[in-house]
Amino acid sequence: MIPLLHDFTNATVLVVGGGPVGARKARRFAREARVLVVSPAFADRDFGDAELIRAAPDADDVPAWLERTAPALVVAATDDAAINEAVVDAAHDRGILVNRADRSGAREPGSVVVPATVREEPVTVAIATGGRAPALSKHLRQELEETLEGAGEMARVCSGVREQLKARDVPADRRREIVTDVVNSPDVWTALRTGTSNCPQVIEDVLGEELATGGDRP
Repeated sequence: MIPLLHDFTNATVLVVGGGPVGARKARRFAREARVLVVSPAFADRDFGDAELIRAAPDADDVPAWLERTAPALVVAATDDAAINEAVVDAAHDRGILVNRADRSGAREPGSVVVPATVREEPVTVAIATGGRAPALSKHLRQELEETLEGAGEMARVCSGVREQLKARDVPADRRREIVTDVVNSPDVWTALRTGTSNCPQVIEDVLGEELATGGDRP
């Protein structure tokens, strides 16, 4: 499978199933999308900002639910294999992305896997093991949380430096060289991680050095 990042802002995600898995999926997507969860009962868990719809659709009812809600993605998260299969079939018939939560390993063409995710906005890293080792995904996510500390601020520094240099007509090759130096600087990483320097200060320091050296660094 090829990993892609998908923007679900203002899109609808339909979760069929209100158990623990459905709750986890709802929380994940409710950060960005409008999430509808359809189930005859709901686990005593947090569904985020999802809208809970108490209903008990059978396999024949599933296509109507997709027509009614027009989701960008549908999640099959019930404990009934026949209903999950109906969700997958109905999604494929309509060209809708589908995530089947009760199946690991082999996937139907066009299916979606929701990976373990580490976020240090605007930096996002996703980990997937093809459904074969969820424990490994969790372990790697925890390891990366520490590694990525400060990455969000670093991304903002790089963006700010690049924009300022471009505004000053610094050649593209030189801009890339400067930004690469910033990313590779242990001192900048330490400053951002410890809070001894913030994004605007680092940008100002980098630009000041560039002006002072006239683009000629030792």
